[in-house]
Amino acid sequence: MANRLGRLRSQLAQNGLDAIFISQSENRRYLSGFTGSAGFLLISQDRAILATDFRYVEQARAEAPAFEIVRMQGAPSEWFPTLVSGLDIQKLGFEGREVSLCTYKELAGTVSERGRGTSLVLTEGLVESLRALKDKAELECLEEAAALSDAALEEILPRVQPGISERELAWELESFMRRNGSEPLPFDIIVASGPNSARPHAKPTDKVILDNEPVVIDLGATVGGYSSDITRTICLGEGDNTFHGIYDIVLGAQLTAMATLQVGMNGEQADQLARTVIAHAGYEENFGHGLGHGVGLADHEEPRLGPSSSCILAEGMVFTIEPGIYISDWGGVRIEDMVVLEEGKARPLTKAKKIRR
Repeated sequence: MANRLGRLRSQLAQNGLDAIFISQSENRRYLSGFTGSAGFLLISQDRAILATDFRYVEQARAEAPAFEIVRMQGAPSEWFPTLVSGLDIQKLGFEGREVSLCTYKELAGTVSERGRGTSLVLTEGLVESLRALKDKAELECLEEAAALSDAALEEILPRVQPGISERELAWELESFMRRNGSEPLPFDIIVASGPNSARPHAKPTDKVILDNEPVVIDLGATVGGYSSDITRTICLGEGDNTFHGIYDIVLGAQLTAMATLQVGMNGEQADQLARTVIAHAGYEENFGHGLGHGVGLADHEEPRLGPSSSCILAEGMVFTIEPGIYISDWGGVRIEDMVVLEEGKARPLTKAKKIRR
């Protein structure tokens, strides 16, 4: 945690901030180690304070030994002054995407009433940019989570037969991961068959899975708070020419991106590696989402790979590569793997077989 705080303090200095008020839950955990569901951090160049309520005080002391623990009670106007008292703060950063307008007004009003000369400064992505680069401990958790989701697919999919419902298959996969050590899953499993698979974020239904139709399966496990994310598309039966043709295009697009993606590219350039393959096959309009997203304490985080993404890909980043083609009234195909950038190239973390059956 000390290294993370050091990197954040460097960011504060570069942005002319005396301190930052952290309210986003994954950022709070990343910086302090505290896993409780309620709390705030106040971090300056020489102080690190964690404020939480009565329910989590003892937990905070155990999980965040590097932080001063403050018990908060009541509205922010009652406990916020305790956080800033004794600190020489002129410019206090806050997370613009996380703090509501009402909370901002309350905090700003409290600062103004106390007459401390402190101004609140909107920040965006300071901690998220640090989280995008995974350290050794984080990577170990991500690899364990990836192995667990791989194992669920390798164990369950060969036994799937026509007649099982989307909801039943989703439960079989979830049950396997939970029995084998996953924490609560990072997102609801997607099992979408036939026309339902044309919806990238379809929810499992009671629809029965039939022979010769595409089935998109998107799942992830959680280990040590870190997520995995993998998608496979299968077909129970021989499939038709449409399925085989689209599957091969999507697989080709994914393999092309994985083989040619490099450190130093931006998110748009990475996205184009796969999008060009799909466009040349005549399905550009059927690939409507970005190529991928970062994975870590959140199942979607920095970096973002997609059109107009200026995020620069760097060593230590972990993200998905997940091209897809979706056709209304027929279905869709998506193939997704997590990778880590090492020695300039993408190394796959998820490794479940890419099979049509």
